[in-house]
Amino acid sequence: MLSSIHPLGERARGNRWLVTVFAFTLGSLAGGVAVGVLLGFVGSFSPVREDLALLILGSLALMAGGLDLLGVKAAGPRRQVNERWIGNLRGTVYGFGFGAQLGAGVATFVVTWGVWVVLAAELLSGSILSGAVIGGVFGLGRAVAPLAAGWIDRPSRLTRFNSTLARLAQPVHVTAGIAIAVIGATAFVWGV
Repeated sequence: MLSSIHPLGERARGNRWLVTVFAFTLGSLAGGVAVGVLLGFVGSFSPVREDLALLILGSLALMAGGLDLLGVKAAGPRRQVNERWIGNLRGTVYGFGFGAQLGAGVATFVVTWGVWVVLAAELLSGSILSGAVIGGVFGLGRAVAPLAAGWIDRPSRLTRFNSTLARLAQPVHVTAGIAIAVIGATAFVWGV
């Protein structure tokens, strides 16, 4: 998806890249908030105390980071966004649609166990508002992705971008696993 929404491609399709990215951002925010509201609502019926919720969340994050570092593929759907939308729909429509799916977290391919930790945090927050905030932050984090492609204005840059993504995939995955485990350890200690 990162290599699909860039200035070169949007210009070729007669779209404005910034408009498509803005729609993507709105969709990603909306998808994250919607899932956060739903899980926060469900969690509001749970009698889990805050300290126990932190222990559970810390444990889940430690496990998630460990699974990512061990190379265990995250559970979840094995689908990407429908790239046939590109070229058949307006940039605002596929931008919003792609964003909403990625912002929801589990509507597309899940590459890290950390996504499940975010969903658990929304649920364990026990609050619609807290769930919405967690989901919104997650969605906005996902919305940053197309900005990385903002400098692609000619084919040679697209080729360089794709090879850089491939080269950095493993180091980024390891770094994310470490970060998730550290966050988990911090939440666990804080909950104790």
